[in-house]
Amino acid sequence: MLKIQKFAAIDIGSNAVRLLISNIIEQDGEPAIFKKNSLVRVPIRLGADVFVNGKISKYNQLRMLDTMTAFSLLMKSHGVVRYKACATSAMREASNSTALSKKIQENCGISIDTIDGEEEAAIIAATDLNTYIDPNKTYLYVDVGGGSTEFSIIHNGEKVKSKSFRIGTVRLLNDIVKNETWTELESWIKENTKEYYRVELIGSGGNINKIFKISGKDIGKPLTYFYLTSYYKMLQNYSYEERITKLNLNQDRADVIIPATRIYLSAMKWSGAKDIYVPKIGLSDGIIKSMYYETVSSITV
Repeated sequence: MLKIQKFAAIDIGSNAVRLLISNIIEQDGEPAIFKKNSLVRVPIRLGADVFVNGKISKYNQLRMLDTMTAFSLLMKSHGVVRYKACATSAMREASNSTALSKKIQENCGISIDTIDGEEEAAIIAATDLNTYIDPNKTYLYVDVGGGSTEFSIIHNGEKVKSKSFRIGTVRLLNDIVKNETWTELESWIKENTKEYYRVELIGSGGNINKIFKISGKDIGKPLTYFYLTSYYKMLQNYSYEERITKLNLNQDRADVIIPATRIYLSAMKWSGAKDIYVPKIGLSDGIIKSMYYETVSSITV
């Protein structure tokens, strides 16, 4: 007997807002299959408001309402039976996020959970990460967002340590990351990786996914520290406009890709990692999995 349901995950990030709709395919005696059906990404960049002014602008509030209305209609037309909407760093810090969430609930019928960095890391860990890692190796998992970056140490297939740092691409673009935060991150990585003989990086986030796609590498093969360093230097040789016209990057990717690469390279340098693996997973994937296994609350439509 085959049963197919559609679940939806909404990820309200500091750089972009995403709607992922996945098919959950169940067969008797077989593990569930999770198949991506549709992914919509809208680059609202809430962090540009919040990290500078402490609140979400009227313009971006209207864009959020329009986006959530569209997401609600898309979920309805797809026949989604369950969803969860998670907001991260920008919504956590916005002074008017509670009022905006209430307005979205009233106008769009979408209930938003604002989660902290630790819960964000836990949801991401619920993804298919175990299928990408060698249980005999040690990894530093780095998920770069617009407002924060989540770091986890995975040893022998188990997460042994994790921490969220307020270092993100939108914060870095606005030059509001303190030197002390970088120093704290460096100390944390060095302290928590020094006991392991060899550490490899796992990177997630839209920017590293884009770099991996551009590299032409086969899935499962890592990018080297040398490749990432060369790519970083190449990006810096182009202006923002040239990164759009000559490197064919979207306008909302062409600026954040540089600070994102800086974060990955810093993590590789401080952990001594020579390679970075890019499994192309993120918060949205984790939300879908967590809903199915009922490790988080969700809304039944």
